[in-house]
Amino acid sequence: MTSWEERDHEFIMPTYTKQKLPIAIARGEGNSLYDTEGHQYLDLFTGLAVNTLGHSHPKIIATLKDQAEKFLHISNVYYNPPAIRLAEKLSKATNNGKVFFTNSGTEATEAFVKWLHKYEKEATSGQSGIVVLRQSFHGRTLGALKLTRQPHVYQDFPYSDIPVYEVEPENLEQLEAALENKPAALLMEPVLGSAGILPLSQFFMETAYQLCRENDVLFCLDEIQTGMGRTGELFAYQHYHIDPDAILFAKGIGGGLPLGGMIVADRFSGLFQTGDHGTTFAPSPMAAALGNTVLEVLTDDGVMQTAAEQATYLWDALEHLQQTSAVVEEVRGKGLMLGVVLNGDADAIREVRETMLQKGFLIDVTQKTIIRLLPPLTITREDIDTFVQAFAETIEHVVQ
Repeated sequence: MTSWEERDHEFIMPTYTKQKLPIAIARGEGNSLYDTEGHQYLDLFTGLAVNTLGHSHPKIIATLKDQAEKFLHISNVYYNPPAIRLAEKLSKATNNGKVFFTNSGTEATEAFVKWLHKYEKEATSGQSGIVVLRQSFHGRTLGALKLTRQPHVYQDFPYSDIPVYEVEPENLEQLEAALENKPAALLMEPVLGSAGILPLSQFFMETAYQLCRENDVLFCLDEIQTGMGRTGELFAYQHYHIDPDAILFAKGIGGGLPLGGMIVADRFSGLFQTGDHGTTFAPSPMAAALGNTVLEVLTDDGVMQTAAEQATYLWDALEHLQQTSAVVEEVRGKGLMLGVVLNGDADAIREVRETMLQKGFLIDVTQKTIIRLLPPLTITREDIDTFVQAFAETIEHVVQ
């Protein structure tokens, strides 16, 4: 491992973490990853909600081989059948709108900012700006950065001049006050992931939607982490009685390859015209082909339904642990997107993660003290049982 660590430090900029977990990944299979020493780890992080179907899923491998034998890249001056098929599926599964594809989530946010600018220019009411939630995360590129409301992320990088109005999650009084500034849109995550897995209530979501409609403000959702069946529906907003004007997506859609975008309601889909925005690579024919396969496995093969059943089983197990252990303060989230709050400081939580790694489990920590679980939708009851048992033993031993 020392060799990999030294070479990483020598050749890669240290922008992600000062101390990476001391394993180098050699391969993945099913719901597990294996390091170069042959050790197996149950992956409960899934590359930050990217590996929705685990690793080396047979249909993903078959699609990779099939598309690789056809073409890997063409250009947006030609028709791209995998992308057209995927856009059609996404449109029909959501708001019957049109899709703009990107390579990543932050690029989806950038596209949204440009699209909203076009809307503002055409709006007769003079509305301008975006309402976002405190502690939200919408990306790190300069346009998206101003919408990400985490000081350690946005720091003192240069800002665009987009008016941004920040409100507390679940605070309707602040939201109403922000809407008095006549913003053009509200953008929010149904579950704030990077903030510590903070789910928005149905009341807040539906009331915010009604307030936007009453004030002629676009209601837009960042489903980059919550999409692709993560919460039990294809997109989290489908749990509620709302109809978003724009939906941002990425992470799980590409089957492990970079892919993202936004789905815009049909009445606004003409705002982008030729030359207004573009990208060389998106949508990659390979990633789009994988996107079609991901949707097929989630919906036609029933994985999303079985994942919802496994989510209930995992929630029951963790809530039982909360009732029987003084260490577990709270279990929150939605579906297979969970945050476990422990009675421990950052050092103790870091030790929990490291101990679980030694036991063969990959978990994440966000906001320094929140255990973030983003298991594959293919997780089994056996996986859950072995994890919960190891987790219970670990937290009782480590967290005092």
